[in-house]
Amino acid sequence: MEPHYGSFGGRSEKGLTRSSSTQEFQSLTRRDAERAVYKELEKLKTTCPKDELDVVSKDFEGFLNLFKRFLEESSSGPSIDWDKIKPPPKDAILPYENLPAINPEKTRDYLDKLVVVKLNGGLGTSMGCKGPKSIISVRNELTFLDLSVKQIEFINKTYGCNVPLVLMNSFNTDEDTKKILLKYATFQVEIHTFLQSRYPRINKESLLPIAKDYSLSDGKIENWYPPGHGDIYESLYNSGLLDMFLRQGKEYIFLSNIDNQGATVDLNILSLLMQQGCKHEFVMEVTDKTRADVKGGTLILSEDRLRLLEIAQVPKEHVDEFKSVAKFKIFNTNNLWMKLSAIKRVVENKSLSMEVIVNNKSTENGVNVIQLETAVGAAIRNFDHPLGINVPRDRFLPVKKCQDMLLIMSNLYTMSSGQLVMSPLRQFRTTPIIKLGTHFDKVRDFLQRFASIPDILELDHLTVSGDVMFGKGVVLKGTVIIIANHGDRIDIPPGAVLENKIVSGNLRILDH
Repeated sequence: MEPHYGSFGGRSEKGLTRSSSTQEFQSLTRRDAERAVYKELEKLKTTCPKDELDVVSKDFEGFLNLFKRFLEESSSGPSIDWDKIKPPPKDAILPYENLPAINPEKTRDYLDKLVVVKLNGGLGTSMGCKGPKSIISVRNELTFLDLSVKQIEFINKTYGCNVPLVLMNSFNTDEDTKKILLKYATFQVEIHTFLQSRYPRINKESLLPIAKDYSLSDGKIENWYPPGHGDIYESLYNSGLLDMFLRQGKEYIFLSNIDNQGATVDLNILSLLMQQGCKHEFVMEVTDKTRADVKGGTLILSEDRLRLLEIAQVPKEHVDEFKSVAKFKIFNTNNLWMKLSAIKRVVENKSLSMEVIVNNKSTENGVNVIQLETAVGAAIRNFDHPLGINVPRDRFLPVKKCQDMLLIMSNLYTMSSGQLVMSPLRQFRTTPIIKLGTHFDKVRDFLQRFASIPDILELDHLTVSGDVMFGKGVVLKGTVIIIANHGDRIDIPPGAVLENKIVSGNLRILDH
């Protein structure tokens, strides 16, 4: 890894003098910061095992490039000019119902050219669980990972094809995930893993890595972080899997978050991509925004390129405008279809350009640090003929909190071959809005508060706050609000039917 100081000012290192020009001063300051970080990275490399040096060198090269972009964006301001933002042209977003019809005779051939990639770098700590989030049981004792494997196995058996499942692990999830994969040895699924990069956390004040050596032991794991899912392009390339799949004749990857239970292989979208003469290198599934999705990234037109606009890029004075359902009608589901040969091209040409996301954190001993990250969808502007497809809402069913588990564990969905399907008994295809208070934050607490998961087939909105317990066979309809004041407890008795009700106070018995 070599530093590229020349990109910052065009002056030699020797004889640097303080300039009255603000631009020149910022350029020199950036170069000094880059040089200091480069020296620290070189020190860290001397502490890593020799057999890992090649991987570490590639990681640090990627980090230094990201750090340089962070410095440039810090001084030049936002890369998107709010006043020049335009809605995407109509032909940039294709309605799902306008997709071409599937040709059953070609389905197997199409599937044989597909690779399914799941983002598996996250831990379950936010839901009170240890280890990878993908091993949390979410339905009938099946985990996110179980469901993903079952879905792909069903496709392979049904169509006689070979769709591989690929997991992008982080250093937080890699070891545990590989142990669990052993149980799928007899399944008809070819499973591969590759490792996301490992980057050093930066002290917010000094802009230097807080790590003093490459070790993860003795609590040093918090000195490092996986740099967001935008890292997939380089990591997949560096793993050798990209070239392997190209040699096998694979053409597209379908990528999604492993906790999105709606992100199944869609033959309609695949058929579009496999049409002769199709030029779309990057397809993003978007869906109509509701009030529950106000923070989701959206597609815009900026400088004649289709781009992803995230809330982190929005000036504070325009955040409410960004959240408006009226102005920004769609959001990114992070279900992405990308051409393998195009990924190889943009990585080798070094033409990837994704906005830097600055994630502020604090270590256990109170040091303020920053994590520099990128989002996979932000690369849409680097691919030729990008397209958005406005998909049905049931393509987006993520489980970020325990309140999301209530949806997928309920009778609102049935399960078929690892895939959740909304019950035909639900009159409206929209999902209920569910807001559960902090008493339900952890999986164990969540499960203890429900003797059985309520019937929510006719539910529109549920808000629960405070110490609330649900008995068996509870039915919730319409809008239900249950609020137990501090120090009070509410027990919803077995068999209770709550329809358009507000419940508050301290109740152990409820008429129904």
